[in-house]
Amino acid sequence: MAPGIWAFVCFWLLIGLGVWQLYRLKWKEGILAQIHVAEISPPIPLPAHPNRFEKVIVTGHWVPGKAVLYGDEVHDGPVTPVEGGELVQPLQEESGRVILVDLGWVPERSPKVVPEPTGVVSVVGYVHRTEAPGWFAGADDPAAGLYYTFNAARIGADMGFTNVAPFALVAMGPMPPIGSALPQPAQHLPQPPNNHYQYALTWFGFAIVLVFEFFFFARKRLEEP
Repeated sequence: MAPGIWAFVCFWLLIGLGVWQLYRLKWKEGILAQIHVAEISPPIPLPAHPNRFEKVIVTGHWVPGKAVLYGDEVHDGPVTPVEGGELVQPLQEESGRVILVDLGWVPERSPKVVPEPTGVVSVVGYVHRTEAPGWFAGADDPAAGLYYTFNAARIGADMGFTNVAPFALVAMGPMPPIGSALPQPAQHLPQPPNNHYQYALTWFGFAIVLVFEFFFFARKRLEEP
């Protein structure tokens, strides 16, 4: 009796988990549809509380002579893989607030300032919020301008700023020519993973396996003298 009750409860629990993942699938598809609309639409002015799935535009002027590198990524090179990172330079809004702008990946391991236009400019991109350091994150080296964990307040302070936005703006734009040392900006808005269909199939599969296992268990018990 007890095995049957246990199997019955587990079966419906597994079915419930599978149905829940199907609901999550529809929810995630809605988010991805919103991201697609944002990507093909004109950028919106930077809101007070932006999220990373919005394409926004900020206006200000570049602060000359300052740059750092964030992260450590290896990209394919013409002959061998090339190590590099994200080049970050500061943009100051009219209000005085500084926004750290991630201009894109560069094949460098020391920050080299990319000359930007003087005067008022507009930059399109999406926000990248401050991170907590991971278990295996490298040690930041402010003296060398190298950072492995993005912390807007700390990086901004090391660059000499006090009024820094709590996020970076990841610039979006056309790719530079192949082989160029210019930053490679983002081409698309970030998209959250959507594996809920596979998760649903997994839970439903466990439910089917449970039915067969209980069937063979029950038959064996019935065949016992």
